[in-house]
Amino acid sequence: MVEDTWAGLADKFADEAYASVKGYVRTYVLHRQLLEQLPAPPASVLDVGGGAGHQSFPLAQAGYDVTVLDPSPAMLDKARQRLDRLPADARQRVTLVQGDGEDAADAVDGRRFGAVLCHGVLGYLDDPEPLVDQLCRCAAPGGLVSIMTGNAHAAAVRPAMERRWEDALASFDARTEIGVLGVPGRADTVEELSELLRSRDVEPLRWYGVWLFVDWLEFSGAELDPADTEQVAATAAVELEASRRDPYRALSRVFHLLGRRDTAAD
Repeated sequence: MVEDTWAGLADKFADEAYASVKGYVRTYVLHRQLLEQLPAPPASVLDVGGGAGHQSFPLAQAGYDVTVLDPSPAMLDKARQRLDRLPADARQRVTLVQGDGEDAADAVDGRRFGAVLCHGVLGYLDDPEPLVDQLCRCAAPGGLVSIMTGNAHAAAVRPAMERRWEDALASFDARTEIGVLGVPGRADTVEELSELLRSRDVEPLRWYGVWLFVDWLEFSGAELDPADTEQVAATAAVELEASRRDPYRALSRVFHLLGRRDTAAD
């Protein structure tokens, strides 16, 4: 039996991280960015490494046919708990599948989707190429591929904000670090991932930042109250605007890249 490496982190990730202001901003900003490029519902969406469904369940509520693929039984248990809280019509549009992203095409029996999401997964892999290959294989002709991952160009931001100056200096030329969950992570660049997509008949459309100011505030020791709904909404609006503009998006610790599969691709 394969060990579930996320078993001990499922509560912290699914319950605590997403309950924070930064977690809300991540979901909100990504959702708005996706809606700019997604085909209209009821298009099919595959969320690879979708965990507890924080990003894809809102799409199910918006009318999309959603499949969440994740290797972790613990994370899928969290997804089932959250799924039970959705309206009945949205629940009927969600399918949960246990499987590795690097075997995604087989895990979904060769089905092609109108959109394939992979958010916050590539950074846990030594080599992103096999997973990117699977994401592109699972996208239907004309389908969307959506990847969110760490931004190697901004790797020094976190240690600098935490006043770890030696680590910050080393980060200018580094690709790996211990992430906020205590798990080793690796960063990519927009340029490198764009080339991987193009080599698989997926043309990059646009890229965004995901969070900026909330990240800096957290690492500098400031606390934002998730119960202050007015402030949270104002924060999310600022983050969404920053995610679309230079130089702000380039300074975001993570980025969101969207591409569309060639309509003639087999």
